[in-house]
Amino acid sequence: MKPLFGTDGIRGEAGKFPLDAPTVSAIGFSLAQHLAKTEDAPEIVIGRDTRESGDWLERALIEGATRAGGKCLSAGVITTPGVAFLTRKLDADAGVVISASHNPYQDNGIKIFAPSGQKMDDSVEQVIEADVFAGVDPRHPSSDKEAPDSKAPAPEQEQQLQQEYLAFLSDHIGEGLDLRNLKVVIDCANGASCALAPELFKRLGANVIAINANPDGRNINLNCGSLHIDALRERVLTESADLGVAFDGDADRSLFIDEKGNFVDGDATLWVLASYLQAHGRLNDDTVVATVMSNIGLEIAFRGAGIKLVRTDVGDKYVLDELLRLNASLGGEQSGHIILPELSLAGDGMITALSLIRALCDSEKSLGQMTTGFQRFPQTLLNVRVREKRPFADLPPVQAAVREVEEELQKRGRLLLRYSGTEPLARVMIEGEHQHQIESYAEKIASAIEREIGA
Repeated sequence: MKPLFGTDGIRGEAGKFPLDAPTVSAIGFSLAQHLAKTEDAPEIVIGRDTRESGDWLERALIEGATRAGGKCLSAGVITTPGVAFLTRKLDADAGVVISASHNPYQDNGIKIFAPSGQKMDDSVEQVIEADVFAGVDPRHPSSDKEAPDSKAPAPEQEQQLQQEYLAFLSDHIGEGLDLRNLKVVIDCANGASCALAPELFKRLGANVIAINANPDGRNINLNCGSLHIDALRERVLTESADLGVAFDGDADRSLFIDEKGNFVDGDATLWVLASYLQAHGRLNDDTVVATVMSNIGLEIAFRGAGIKLVRTDVGDKYVLDELLRLNASLGGEQSGHIILPELSLAGDGMITALSLIRALCDSEKSLGQMTTGFQRFPQTLLNVRVREKRPFADLPPVQAAVREVEEELQKRGRLLLRYSGTEPLARVMIEGEHQHQIESYAEKIASAIEREIGA
């Protein structure tokens, strides 16, 4: 059977296994039952984004957890890192987020957080998975979208928990920030940040222009947010704003537009934050953690600044693990998922935005000025359909082509060769100084792969 949990929790189409009401209820029951081994009445904080399926999925989860003796506290519509914060702040036994992040509204998902605010240990996910497969037959998924005997969470409780999170962001993360001279456009992606982000920046004095902040259950991430940046760019330029911020559906990541309309991705954000922290003696061991997808331009810029870049596999889980292992101050992904462990163990788009703006204010520079020094190198990506996924090391012609290309690239380029985790594809990604050169290099390696194991 296909595992329920991936690197970022459970993800799938709402209403179909494993995101049908009976299965989600079983997940809630299993989680609370597991937690009850150490606590008589385990406390679980639950939040969701704005998808139309979020409400009934939350009620199904609460119904199952309550049957197993769990006490559920609903934060209502709140960001993923908001649930991580509340789980830690309230010393709850677990936090659960019902969200599919940047996916379209038809999808949904479940992420589970430990009391530390980190994602729950794999062993707990394995217990839940075993319980679900023991009691639910995935060959006959239910399309039932209502949870039995479930009650809607109390609005007063939701509002109280949301306000606790907002207070943390404004009073702790935003402490001392005076944004009265800042004009910012915020793209809320019609998602979890709609009510929270505009209010946060207004509390700190900013002139806020919020766009895509009217969720209807089906418009989350629809031509907006961090995956669709053009509307934000246009509004920043039209409003002559100082910068624009784009969140994704659950606001665990943020991307930016500078005052001139230039796109500032996660790599550029890492450059700004690392430079700021280093200048203030707060970049532990002059080290930043990123993934294999971060642009070679970031590595070269860091090298020139005396900063070491440590790479991990793709996924914020791996970034956090390495951050904690190295006791590093900053890590993240090109997608805008940034982690500052001293502030939060979960990537938080609003913390990222406030940290970036603090760097701008303290440096008395614009975002465009702060990104100077980082040059993104051209990149090309080729996919080769394969009949089998043999280790590349077992393919001598491919290895020969790889060695030849790497020798040409030396320290001014980068080659990443890997298989897709979900499709019969080999992926050839190359970065370098000249687009036509790297395209030629990629074709050379792709041709070698095609000759050896092409479909």
